Amino acid sequence: MRTLLVLIAAALAGALTLYGFAPYRLYGLLPLSLLALAQLVQRNPTLAFRTGYVWGVAAYTSNFNWIYNSLHDIAGLPAVLAAPLVLLLPAYLAIWPGLGCWLVIRIDQRPWVRWLLAFPALWELGEWLRSWVMTGFPWGAVGYSQVTESPLSGFIPLGGIHLVSYLVALSAGALLLLANGQRLQRALAATLLLAIWSAGFWLQSVNWTEPVGKPYRVALAQGDIAQVLKWDPAAFEQTLKTYYQQVASTQADVMILPETALPVFLDDLPSGYLTMVAGDARRKNMALATGIPRRTPDGRGYLNAVVVLTDPALPSYAKDHLVPFGEFIPLPGLIGWIYQYMNMPLSGFSRGGANQAPLLLAGHHIAFNICYEDSFGEELIGPAARAGILANVSNLAWFGKSVAMSQHLQLSQARALETGRFMLRATNNGMTAIVRPNGEISSVAAPFSQQVLEGMVQDYQGLTPYMQLGNQPVIIACASLLVLAMALGAYQRYREKPRQLPAAENDAS
Repeated sequence: MRTLLVLIAAALAGALTLYGFAPYRLYGLLPLSLLALAQLVQRNPTLAFRTGYVWGVAAYTSNFNWIYNSLHDIAGLPAVLAAPLVLLLPAYLAIWPGLGCWLVIRIDQRPWVRWLLAFPALWELGEWLRSWVMTGFPWGAVGYSQVTESPLSGFIPLGGIHLVSYLVALSAGALLLLANGQRLQRALAATLLLAIWSAGFWLQSVNWTEPVGKPYRVALAQGDIAQVLKWDPAAFEQTLKTYYQQVASTQADVMILPETALPVFLDDLPSGYLTMVAGDARRKNMALATGIPRRTPDGRGYLNAVVVLTDPALPSYAKDHLVPFGEFIPLPGLIGWIYQYMNMPLSGFSRGGANQAPLLLAGHHIAFNICYEDSFGEELIGPAARAGILANVSNLAWFGKSVAMSQHLQLSQARALETGRFMLRATNNGMTAIVRPNGEISSVAAPFSQQVLEGMVQDYQGLTPYMQLGNQPVIIACASLLVLAMALGAYQRYREKPRQLPAAENDAS
């Protein structure tokens, strides 16, 4: 019965993390949730792995419930197949907190070693590993909960979202010692908390990059094309008309249409459409870029691309970090049969190549990324360093009316903070937005509406500390702290090990 109650408490603590992220943004919930997890593990060490694993399954299922929308509501997968597949990703991701809790109990019995050294390091190393193992899925890292309302967001330009995830776990460990530790431990925990959160508050006022050139007007199209209609031949003409009308009615320096806004290969566009839409933009001196699939040079594959339509050379950016199971099938021999039950066109994209050059629009270098590529901060550093502004094009119609849109916007806010640059977001149905270099949302379009969001932006130059160093310092520091905790634990066990006294001499002789 006690085991069941512990696991129920862990599940509740995990499920509540949903409200720590956008759109709710109750950032204090994440340190408290990890505090509850640590408390349960500390009091029930024999259940450490199970406690961490159940916390993880509940947290990731709660945060990623929109997977069901994608599989069942949009792709049409029968519920009997969609429901268990929704649990598949959380079941894998939960391994990392489970292993972290299992290891923290075995490293050292002393609370300060466990919760100030081992736990934060293990937590962050787990989040880093899940950000690249099997192509990676960093969405839902605890650091994102601190964007941008929390003082801890001030650390994002310094060490990226991974540094903030570490600090959230460290805060949870410090809170545990503050509640349960001895006097000296409580003093240490209070000092740590005060120092971390005060430093974050001060760092929010630091400008790591600076504006360059003159402000200019951008326009971000939101066509609100339902996913069930997007690839429907009967709706194709209306889709083209919708985006042409948005271009024709807009006056800006740069206009961006969302991911696969034009649902046809670039070389299959109806005769005259490209000339008409690009010509209309040129007459207004407006650079125009759109998301559109295009074939690879050898014609054997296809790319999820952004193409500059107003440049006769049609320069493009092609998505490199593809979504497993969505844009490519990682194990076709094992799970390929599932796709016969789903309406998922173009599920076999080719990769575009890493570190592509920014695109030039109206004299401004813009580093594009597509859909969930903005989950991978380190991969954006190279292009961002050569650009004055970032842009993300997405089609979030796959997720229906869920929290996925708001969560994705929060990822873009983190990328703006890490690079010290504006982030433009052009999406099919929300959240189309302009994000300032400090992560604040300048303006956002109403979701599920046809709208062109316009606003003034400016190029920025300079490199934040994170752009110069990437994730490496945080990962090395966490690995070093883990090694230190293990060494302290080993030394403590050596000291406590009973010493074998030398055998008494035989005096019988």
